[in-house]
Amino acid sequence: MAYDREKEIAIEATIAAAKLCEQVRQNIPPAMEKGDKSPVTVADYGSQALICKALAEVFPDDSVVGEEDATELQSPEMAENLTKVTNYVKEQIPDATPEQVVNWINQGNGKVRPRYWTLDPIDGTKGFLRQDQYAVALALVENGEVKVGVLACPAMPVENNQPGMLYVAVRGEGAMMKPIVGGQLTPIHVVKADDTANLRFVESVESSHGDQNRQNAVAKAVGITAESVRVDSLAKYGIVASGQAVLYLRLPSPKSPDYRENIWDHAAGAIVVEEAGGRVTDIHGKPLNFADGAKMVDNRGIVVSNGIIHDRVLSALKE
Repeated sequence: MAYDREKEIAIEATIAAAKLCEQVRQNIPPAMEKGDKSPVTVADYGSQALICKALAEVFPDDSVVGEEDATELQSPEMAENLTKVTNYVKEQIPDATPEQVVNWINQGNGKVRPRYWTLDPIDGTKGFLRQDQYAVALALVENGEVKVGVLACPAMPVENNQPGMLYVAVRGEGAMMKPIVGGQLTPIHVVKADDTANLRFVESVESSHGDQNRQNAVAKAVGITAESVRVDSLAKYGIVASGQAVLYLRLPSPKSPDYRENIWDHAAGAIVVEEAGGRVTDIHGKPLNFADGAKMVDNRGIVVSNGIIHDRVLSALKE
C-alpha cells in the first residue's frame, strides 16, 4: 500500500506546526504547567491544533493519540493563554475561533487503534524554552507498525542556511531529509562503519531522562571514546539517521526504574532511523510496541544505533 497522501499531509502539517512554534519562540511566553509540572507553552497547544485539524480534514476516521489536552486551557485562569494560542493559529487559519482551537487540540485525545496517528506537538520543551533543540513529531501506525514518520527539528543546523531540518520516512521507501524552509528531499543513511573510536553517541540533556553513568559506560564498552553529545528531543533520532552519530541510548533512570516510554516520544524517530538503515529496540532487544497503548509497557529503555554495533550494545547492557 502506498502512503503518498499520508506523507504529503504529514509533511505539510508538521511544517505548519514548526512555523507556529518558531513564531512563538521569537517572543517566548512564560511557561505554563501541566499536571505533571513539566513546562508547556502556547506553542504545544497551537502545534497540536494545526496538525489535528489537518489530519481530520483528510483522514476523518483516523484516531490521533497526542500528548496535549485542552482541559486546563479552557479554565477561566487560562483565558489569556487560550487567546494567545488562538492568535498564533490565526496566523495560518485566519477565521479560527477559540472554540475551534480547543476542539482541534482535543482531537488528539484519541485511542490506539489498528490505524492511528501519534503526535508530540513539541518534544523537548525545555530545549524549546532555552532556544535549543526540540522537535515536532508525527507518525502513522497501522497494526502496530509505524508506516510514516515526519520529524521537524527547527533548531537543527543547516549548512549555509537558516536552521531547521525535516526528516521523513515511509516504510520500505527509505529515509530522507530537507531544510524546513524548502528544497528537495534527499536520502539519508546511518554510518555504515565500525570505527567507533571516531564516532559519537547522543543522550538526553536531562539526567533524569536516563542513566547517564551507565550510558557512558556502555558506549565505552563498545569502543566509543568521545564524550556524549547531549541533545533534547527526538532530534537525537535525526542525528543518528543522518550519520552524525552512531548510537543513542536512553536507559531507565535509577530514580524512576518503573518508568515506561510514551509512543509519541519515539514512533516518528524510530521509523526514520530504521529506514536510514539503523536499528531501534529496547534494552532487551525487543522491538518497540506501538500496538497496545500510549505507554510502551512491554519495553524498557531505548537503544538506537547504526545497526552494526547494536548487538554489541545489547551484550554490554547485559554485562
